[in-house]
Amino acid sequence: MRRFAFAFALLAAWVASATAQDIGTLHPKPLPPLAHPDDPHNVAKQVFGRELTPTETRARSIGFYSHGCMAGGEALPLDGDTWRVMRVSRDRYWGQPETIAFIKRFSEKAAKEGVWPGVLVGDISQPRGGPMITGHASHQIGLDADIWLTPMPAHLTHAQRETMSALDMVRPDGLAVDDNWSERQAGIIRAAAEEPQVTLIFVNAAIKKALCERHAGEAWMNKVRPWWGHNYHFHIRLRCPEGMTSCQNQGPPPRGDGCGKSLAWWFSDEALHPKRSSKPAPPLTMAQLPAACRALAAAP
Repeated sequence: MRRFAFAFALLAAWVASATAQDIGTLHPKPLPPLAHPDDPHNVAKQVFGRELTPTETRARSIGFYSHGCMAGGEALPLDGDTWRVMRVSRDRYWGQPETIAFIKRFSEKAAKEGVWPGVLVGDISQPRGGPMITGHASHQIGLDADIWLTPMPAHLTHAQRETMSALDMVRPDGLAVDDNWSERQAGIIRAAAEEPQVTLIFVNAAIKKALCERHAGEAWMNKVRPWWGHNYHFHIRLRCPEGMTSCQNQGPPPRGDGCGKSLAWWFSDEALHPKRSSKPAPPLTMAQLPAACRALAAAP
C-alpha cells in the first residue's frame, strides 16, 4: 500500500474539478454581497469567489495549494503571441508573478521549439486566490495552472473563448487515449515538465499510460502523475518561490518514472469507479484558513 500513499494523500482534498468543457458566459453577473462578509463562519469559497480585485501588497502565496490564498496577484494578459486565456468570465487568470512569467516563458519555448504555435490557458487562480465556488480543491495560492490539450488556433472570438470545446484525449472506458492524442500533446507536457519551477503535472491515467509507452525512463516523467479527470487539459503545479516562508510546498512525487505497478492501480475498478462518500466533507470556512487569508479577504 505504501506505493499508493502519494495518491491517497491527495485524494483527501479531491473534489470534482472544473473541466475545460465547463461553458462560460458572455454576460457575467456579479454575485450578491454577503450579509456579514467578516463572519469567520462564512464558507470561504463564497467569500473569495466574490473578490474581484487583487490586494495592492507584495506578492506572496499563503498556505498550501488546496488551503490558502494569494496576496498581490497578477493577471495574465488575455492575449499573447503564444497564449490565449480561455473562459475569461470565470476571472481565474490571476497568479503569482512567477506563475505569469512561467506561462509566458513556457509557451514561448514550446512555440520556438516547434511543439505548438501557442497554448490555451484555463484556470490559474482567482484575484485573491482562495477556494473557488465551483470546481478545484486546489488553485488557491496562485501556483497552479491548467493548460488545454488543444493547440491554440490562429484566431479566437470572445464567444469561442467561452463556448469552444476542448479535445477529449481519453476513450469513454478510460482505459486508453483516443485518436485525438498524439506526440504533439506529449511534446507540450514534456516542455512543461522539463522546467525547473515545475514540481508536479497531473494528467489522466490513460494519458500517463500513453506517455509511458513512448517515454518510460525519461527523467521528466517523474513529475507527470495520474489523477482523475484531466482528459481535456493538464495541470501544472509550481514550487513555492524561493524564500517565501508563507507558502507550503508540495511534497515530491515517489521516485521513478511512475510507469510501474502504481500506474496499473489506476486501471482497477477501484480507481476507474471511485466510491464517493454519501456525506461529503463540509466546505472550508474562513476560520479554517490561515489567519492571513482572513485579513487579506477583508483588505481594500
